Amino acid sequence: MAPAELAQLCDRRRLPRWVVDKNPLSGGFVGTKALMRSSELVTVCEEAACPNIGRCWSRGTATFMIAGANCTRGCRFCNVATARPAGPPDPGEPARVAEAAAAMGLRFVVVTAVARDDQPDGGAAHFAATIAALRERVPEAKVEVLIPDLRGDWDALETIIEAAPDVLNHNTETVPRLYSRVRPGARYERTLELLARSAAAGLVTKSGIMVGLGERLGEIARVLGDLASVGCGPVTIGQYLRPSAAHLPVERFYAPSEYPALAELGRDLGLAHVEAGPLVRSSFEADRVAEAALSPA
Repeated sequence: MAPAELAQLCDRRRLPRWVVDKNPLSGGFVGTKALMRSSELVTVCEEAACPNIGRCWSRGTATFMIAGANCTRGCRFCNVATARPAGPPDPGEPARVAEAAAAMGLRFVVVTAVARDDQPDGGAAHFAATIAALRERVPEAKVEVLIPDLRGDWDALETIIEAAPDVLNHNTETVPRLYSRVRPGARYERTLELLARSAAAGLVTKSGIMVGLGERLGEIARVLGDLASVGCGPVTIGQYLRPSAAHLPVERFYAPSEYPALAELGRDLGLAHVEAGPLVRSSFEADRVAEAALSPA
């Protein structure tokens, strides 16, 4: 066993019971995995070591990760590999995503991507092509995209906005004070502007943060208030889990009883919906989280 894998196993044995999911290998899980491999598709469920993969794959859902498996960023919380991508995004990938979504019978499709700072548009055109392919193949399905910050290229963002996803998600991840340590290369103000532009364009705009990295309650409140002020609708809050010994350590495990208060804080600050819990992730039950925001008032 590799040292990183051994460290991860040891960390898992010390985890509080409420952040350990059993990931059952049901028929649905096996079928989902087989489809991803036969379709030559990547999922963030696997690459980011999501703790919910067993539950989600067993019920036949997954979050597609387009534009390759190598990210040009080196965020210190993320399990996705950091490396120079081998080439431009695969032009055949959008069609494969759409075919897989149709085969799975999805009515709500979540698509994310690695950061592609090597591309002039940060991969925006590839997002737009994937949305278009899904609209054509599964027109009845809603589409949520979880996008990188595109280095603040607002023309690139407009390419995605014009493709009209039902939900545009971009994660804030942490509080401003921790940005340089947690997600170097990103800027808090850039994230807020991206979300503001999405909301101003009329899209349901979503974001999410992790807790357990050393943030303070007042800092969480500031972020939630900022997200409300730029027009975010749903926001997710979940426990940071260390993928390996090479990643940032967990500073604190929040007890399950603390999350309802965080959700209430967000609502008090003006957010329409806050999904908070130890295993909540950006695309965790995204169909249910988005339902209220997508329903007519």
